[in-house]
Amino acid sequence: MLDFNPRPSMAERINTLVDAALIAEREATPPRTYLGASRLGHACERALQFEFAGAPKDEGADFSGRTLRIFAIGHQLEDLAIRWLRAAGLDLYTRKGNRPDGDQFGFSVAGGRIRGHVDGIVAAAPAALGLRTPALWECKTMNAKNWRACVKDGVTVAKPVYAAQIAIYQAYMEPSVPGISTAPALFTAINKDTAELHHELVLFDADLAQRMSDRAVRILQATDAGELLPRIATSPDFFECRFCAHAERCWGLAA
Repeated sequence: MLDFNPRPSMAERINTLVDAALIAEREATPPRTYLGASRLGHACERALQFEFAGAPKDEGADFSGRTLRIFAIGHQLEDLAIRWLRAAGLDLYTRKGNRPDGDQFGFSVAGGRIRGHVDGIVAAAPAALGLRTPALWECKTMNAKNWRACVKDGVTVAKPVYAAQIAIYQAYMEPSVPGISTAPALFTAINKDTAELHHELVLFDADLAQRMSDRAVRILQATDAGELLPRIATSPDFFECRFCAHAERCWGLAA
């Protein structure tokens, strides 16, 4: 008897195995026990509180295999950007001792409950660039639409979460790298669709860094006290709420 039932293609079967392996690898990775400084610019403080407290995500809201593949590609592109910038003459340090097995540069405050790891530090650069050093280096990969927005409006306007990350990194890295907050940070954006590169200098925003630091303390204090911070919206139809990994949990609780 002929079997006309559709069967998964070879590509589908291989991709299923690849994604299952990536998901298993992620599940085996110990969860963060601290508030990541790179997330402090997120609009919703309650979402950050849930992340810090390790609240379970909604059913099906965790990262898919495809998303994990996108993250992995981004990491590889960042490694390429490091090589390209060094080839262009920038003395770029990404790990202590600039060894592949060295620790990342970063900071830890509030008893280790707030931490951040920077992409790199520019120690020197060709004179023609006029780049003040030491300078924070942050690199992001993004699709063409988001990349064009960064080119047009600058990272501070187009990606305020990244701007907040840069500001708080400059502030908290100052004790270990004196001068890093007075020199503009170098922000690199890679267009994943076209391999185009965008670089811009970002002045230190002390007010933004202070607001993000205050926000981090507020999240820690509220969590310790068992208090829920306000969510960003009063309607579950709000964009941020609809796509939050804790949407069902959040809206099942009192406002």
